[in-house]
Amino acid sequence: MMKYSIKLVIFDLDGTLLRTDKTISEYTKTILEKCRNSGIKTAYATGRGGSAERVAPSQFFDARISMNGAIAFVDDKLIYNRLIPYKIARPILVACDIRGLKTASELSGMHYSNFSVSGEWAYINSYKIVDFSQHEIDAEKLYALVNSQEDVTFIEENLPKELYASVSRDGMAMIMHREATKSKAVAALASFWNITQPEIAAFGDDLNDIDMLSFAGIGVATENALDEAKAAADNICLSNDEDGVAKWIERNLL
Repeated sequence: MMKYSIKLVIFDLDGTLLRTDKTISEYTKTILEKCRNSGIKTAYATGRGGSAERVAPSQFFDARISMNGAIAFVDDKLIYNRLIPYKIARPILVACDIRGLKTASELSGMHYSNFSVSGEWAYINSYKIVDFSQHEIDAEKLYALVNSQEDVTFIEENLPKELYASVSRDGMAMIMHREATKSKAVAALASFWNITQPEIAAFGDDLNDIDMLSFAGIGVATENALDEAKAAADNICLSNDEDGVAKWIERNLL
């Protein structure tokens, strides 16, 4: 008998569903399959773009939210999309470039950058070095690698009103459309499936998961989560390296 009446479980990837080595355990895969067999929808919500498929194959999920909430797919159907127009993106890209920050604009798996993206992440080969002052391609996400709080403050002070920034624990400042958030994309999934807010369980560990943890009927932070994420959650599960998410689901939902 279920302790909670949940119809959708949604997970952050890095630091939450993925172990530190960026893999999903066989036990967790089994639990994901059991969820789907019992009628519970499974989805992930990540700041990653095209690299998400490499670490979290779509065969285990009914839906995928990427770019921190800029896009959401149910199977191959696009149901949510909030792009950043290039005219809005260009000033902050140029400002970060002048400051000397490694910066990029990302769309459909292509990184338009001022640095060697594959030199930073060996698994990413789709990038082009560009002059941001001449860049005319809209973006799902902008990002800059920050080295200090001063860098973060600089980005925040130069952001146009249409955008917001979220800094991950590994020093990536993700710059997004105001309506590109994990919670808004989750709401779009729930509406698509006629699932109510109390029927959603969300799992996360980082600052960009807080709005999703607060939005869901049940928000669960991993033991390794930042204190701010734990404060936004209703429950705490074991760490990502201990299959915390899967064990919580098995105990409380299956």
